Amino acid sequence: MAGPTSKAGHDCPHCPRLVAFRETWRAREPDWFNAPVPSFGSANARLLIVGLAPGLRGANRTGRPFTGDYAGDLLYATLKEYGFARGTFEARPDDSLELVDARITNAVRCVPPENKPTPAEINTCRDFLKPTIAEMRKLKAIVALGRIAHESAVKALDGKRAAAPFSHGGTAVLGNISLFSSYHCSRYNTNTGVLTPKMFRAVFAAVRRHLDG
Repeated sequence: MAGPTSKAGHDCPHCPRLVAFRETWRAREPDWFNAPVPSFGSANARLLIVGLAPGLRGANRTGRPFTGDYAGDLLYATLKEYGFARGTFEARPDDSLELVDARITNAVRCVPPENKPTPAEINTCRDFLKPTIAEMRKLKAIVALGRIAHESAVKALDGKRAAAPFSHGGTAVLGNISLFSSYHCSRYNTNTGVLTPKMFRAVFAAVRRHLDG
């Protein structure tokens, strides 16, 4: 890649498997976004939320992280509850929802087949995650949703996985950034009871205390 940038181009060529999958869906659903999904929210925010990757019929369709699938319902409701969002979430990018002192991105910007990026794709896309973090001059906290997002964030912060292992509700300090970790707010995790809304809210309550403290 030529120079670090936080934005992947509309036709980012770096992961052949993801490019092929993207082209398939562009042909099948030409009205969908079907491109690397950009970050949502201000680079001046103190909080960054890192998800795994766009959902096929969620962010890949709408072009906004966590918009159009179940995971967004829980995430945005929780963000509103703890003062990190305002407005009305209607699962479309032109609703009235705004983030407050928060930004959302993904460890992998393109939708992967079966929602499973390969290690090589995760490593390649970290070249966008690192400058996303670096350009946030006021950043104080990151919430990583799921193990892959957690481990990619740790590497992006030049940390060691052994020093910051993933656990739901876990925290680690890497430089001047506090990393909070949660199970991903996917429908599968909530349907199986791996993650309850109460467990998810507890993570953001801890972030709120940290930023307000």
